[in-house]
Amino acid sequence: MKSAVIVFPGSNCDRDLAVALEKVTGRAPAMVWHREAELPDGTDLIALPGGFSYGDYLRSGAMAARSPIMRAVVDAAGRGVPVLGICNGFQVLTETGLLPGALMRNAKLNFVSRSVALKVENTQTLFTSGYNAGEVIHIPVAHHDGNYQADADTLDKLESTGRVAFRYAEEVNGSARSIAGIVNEAGNVLGMMPHPERAIEPAHGSTDGLRLFQGLLETVNA
Repeated sequence: MKSAVIVFPGSNCDRDLAVALEKVTGRAPAMVWHREAELPDGTDLIALPGGFSYGDYLRSGAMAARSPIMRAVVDAAGRGVPVLGICNGFQVLTETGLLPGALMRNAKLNFVSRSVALKVENTQTLFTSGYNAGEVIHIPVAHHDGNYQADADTLDKLESTGRVAFRYAEEVNGSARSIAGIVNEAGNVLGMMPHPERAIEPAHGSTDGLRLFQGLLETVNA
């Protein structure tokens, strides 16, 4: 699998994500600077890392969503290329319109940085095939603006069409219906606030994130 990690000024999880992808695929991803206009030929997976792109000015992810490379990302997503957005990457995906809703300030206005329990809601996606439906996994979060919100109709549609991939199994940030990760209608774009790339080694305290990347590799290469 040929992957690409998009790097914005302020990204700080791009190397962690690159390590996770290389560990699973055996191939280092291309690190694509935000000013580039095109993705490497033959890219099979695009990953948007966590961090504080552009210092979170205006809104988290708002400026990054207008970087030149994001036009290529949107086009690739429209062709069915898998796109994974983690934390700030999730924020960028909502700002581009690839995913609905918005990530607001946490309900208690504090930065949350700890391992949390997640319930796997849908295993029939490119990203979640390595899990069991209803399984509770443990993956770290680290965010100040992770409070997912959308209007009632959007939330109902996400629920009824199986587009909620992960749900918090505990109170974390006030997200509507405890949503931690969602996919687009086509199922090839996932945005999630927790950091699976920080749960791939026993030393991390959990390896539950590893199966996301392993399942993705198997699905893409199938």
